Amino acid sequence: MGELFRSEEMTLAQLFLQSEAAYCCVSELGELGKVQFRDLNPDINVFQRKFVNEVRRCEEMDRKLRFVEKEIKKASIPILDTGENPEVPFPRDMIDLEANFEKIENELKEINTNQEALKRNFLELTELKYILRKTQQFFDEMADPDLLEESSSLLEPSEIGRGAPLRLGFVAGVINRERIPTFERMLWRVCRGNVFLRQAEIENPLEDPVTGDSVHKSVFIIFFQGDQLKNRVKKICEGFRASLYPCPETPQERKEMAAGVNTRIDDLQMVLNQTEDHRQRVLQAAAKTIRVWFIKVRKMKAIYHTLNLCNIDVTQKCLIAEVWCPVADLDSIQFALRRGTEHSGSTVPSILNRMQTNQTPPTYNKTNKFTYGFQNLVDAYGIGSYREINPAPYTIITFPFLFAVMFGDFGHGILMTLFAVWMVVRESRILSQKVDNELFTMVFSGRYIILLMGLFSVYTGLIYNDCFSKALNMFGSSWSVRPMFTSTKANWTEELLKNAQVLQLDPDVTGVFNGPYPFGIDPIWSIATNKLTFLNSFKMKMSVVLGIIHMMFGVSLSLFNHIYFKKPLNIYLGFIPEMIFMSTLFGYLVILILYKWCTYDAATSKSAPSLLIHFINMFMFNYSDPSFPMLYTGQKGLQCFLVVCAILCVPWMLVLKPFMLRHQYLRRKHLGTHNFGGIRVGNGPTEEDAEIIQHDQLSMHSEEGEELATQFSIAVSSAELDKEESEVSMVMVKAFDFGDVVVNQAIHTIEYCLGCISNTASYLRLWALSLAHAQLSEVLWTMVMHVGLHVNSIGGGILLVFVFAAFAALTIAILLIMEGLSAFLHALRLHWVEFQNKFYVGTGFKFMPFSFETIREGRFDD
Repeated sequence: MGELFRSEEMTLAQLFLQSEAAYCCVSELGELGKVQFRDLNPDINVFQRKFVNEVRRCEEMDRKLRFVEKEIKKASIPILDTGENPEVPFPRDMIDLEANFEKIENELKEINTNQEALKRNFLELTELKYILRKTQQFFDEMADPDLLEESSSLLEPSEIGRGAPLRLGFVAGVINRERIPTFERMLWRVCRGNVFLRQAEIENPLEDPVTGDSVHKSVFIIFFQGDQLKNRVKKICEGFRASLYPCPETPQERKEMAAGVNTRIDDLQMVLNQTEDHRQRVLQAAAKTIRVWFIKVRKMKAIYHTLNLCNIDVTQKCLIAEVWCPVADLDSIQFALRRGTEHSGSTVPSILNRMQTNQTPPTYNKTNKFTYGFQNLVDAYGIGSYREINPAPYTIITFPFLFAVMFGDFGHGILMTLFAVWMVVRESRILSQKVDNELFTMVFSGRYIILLMGLFSVYTGLIYNDCFSKALNMFGSSWSVRPMFTSTKANWTEELLKNAQVLQLDPDVTGVFNGPYPFGIDPIWSIATNKLTFLNSFKMKMSVVLGIIHMMFGVSLSLFNHIYFKKPLNIYLGFIPEMIFMSTLFGYLVILILYKWCTYDAATSKSAPSLLIHFINMFMFNYSDPSFPMLYTGQKGLQCFLVVCAILCVPWMLVLKPFMLRHQYLRRKHLGTHNFGGIRVGNGPTEEDAEIIQHDQLSMHSEEGEELATQFSIAVSSAELDKEESEVSMVMVKAFDFGDVVVNQAIHTIEYCLGCISNTASYLRLWALSLAHAQLSEVLWTMVMHVGLHVNSIGGGILLVFVFAAFAALTIAILLIMEGLSAFLHALRLHWVEFQNKFYVGTGFKFMPFSFETIREGRFDD
């Protein structure tokens, strides 16, 4: 039970692993996931460690697998995930794995190279096919006399006059469709209009052999005269990356070439299909086992990386490792070491030796799928210090409850609960699907938090009697109007009831108010004009009561930390004055609120005094105003006593602790003598002083503190090391700075005293967000749903369908998601700042065990 409220007890252990058994032992520890290895070679470069070659080989295998995985995903082949957890391969199996991965990689690279070359040839033949087809159309069109006349304009006027024959050269090719306009302008400018360009689009997109993308291209043919223009045209085509192909001049030659091209395309298509089939077979076979290969390689790499953290003794036959591990799991760790030794075939057992150290252990809080989300909320603020009180168990209740105070709506709570129940019921299926959506993954990891938030919202919604901004009349109202009333206040005529828009009920009339409502708020308040005034007062006082109780609970938890860490000084000079200060001021305010609720009824409610004025007068010692009568007899004396007690707590916290710490260090300064017959002789410490030294050394976290603690333990057993002890004592005395202690204590005192006021005011966000949520829900109903309900016709029924759809969408988007996120963040702030700062330091570091769990779950990234 203690492990739930406090982090696990940790120990530093030393492992002695035989060289032939080290690999298997570390593998078993990785499967167990209960030890965190320390780096015993911090000064050695990672490239100079013993197993760096093995790590490089694993990285090379990992690279090859990533290449295969990329090809599998490119081919849209699903990777089979059976959830299998393969055993770690033995080191001798690495050669077989490397050979297998090398074979697959080379085969895929060869297939890809051949396929790319075939696709490039196929593209060229396809482009040539379209060129022959389109150019035939161009030449057929050239039989038109108008086109011949247009072409003859390319000749010089003198040649036309001499009747020279019309002999034009031409080039044909293919170019990307988007480059045609620029290409045409460039030809016109460079050739000065002495060329004739015809182009036609290729209907079907062509596949790029390198990228695999579809590219839209066009066929063009350019007519020109002379070699000079021919060279210019070819250079322009080269600049625009246009592909030029040979095109025969006579129709018969073009027809024969087209027939040959089509035959070659058919043959090439068959070869491409066979190549693709072979590639698919190779990738499908790899897809079945690539996940298992990934796990094996990543496990091997993790093992060798961990072995690089170990020291090797001078005989090169033993590896020495230091690990942090939970004390409760020592037996399972030893069993894992024994199992690893047996698997390796070694006859020398591995040894686990617990070590004594003053270094701060890591913080390890055991969680399950229910408590995991709440522990993450706490860890997001800061990892808890070792063995201090863990706020997570209390957060399981207080966090969703404070959220529900701000989000209290029965209908919205039902919707949130149903969504959380859906995630909880289908959690195994969702986990198996491995959704990549980061937002949904984050929401899914907090499914149990959302479930409790929804359930508590249902409860507070019933308390507020609020369901989609409407009240639920479950028990009937406790207010009633009856004709037999004889009081003039309730003697309403029929004419008055017909004409009056607003009527006022007086609770101080027999029969009008029939006692308190059985559960929650009476539904009649939903139609009252002073509803907001009533709820303002109720929710504001409720927020103050909940906030002060929450803070006092946090201060109370600090007592358990002081007791566990054996710090009586913090109890008498910290916890007690802090509790008195908060109780005498704000605890008294809670009692006043409850007293007023219980004392005043309908008959005396008009004379109820203002608690705010009474609280202000309490601090100012102002009791002379007759307009503010006392709430009870002896109020003045009690309040003066409480204020004086609160004021005395300030110097109690501010002054006493620094001087007590100074007194302790002065005693430590004079340690070093033994009591002998009432007279101190020698320089050795007494047993009582030695206990003080050991207690102080346990709170030191540096390497120097560990060395000093060792020196002091030697001093207790031997009184002959006088010089060393006096030097260590001087170091301890110099480490104490009275000025720093005074400043730190002053900051803590001021922060606590002012924090009691500011934190209490901060809890008023419970009141503000609760009213905001209720008002926003009411506005949404009035402006959206109210429109559809006020059309009394057949069209109104049709309109109501669309109005309800809009109302549902806005409810989910605004009230559930946006308002829910706002209430979530405010509840998180109340826990981090107002609650946890009373007892939670959060300066520890998390226990990060060496585990294969992340690899088994498919998170392959390092």
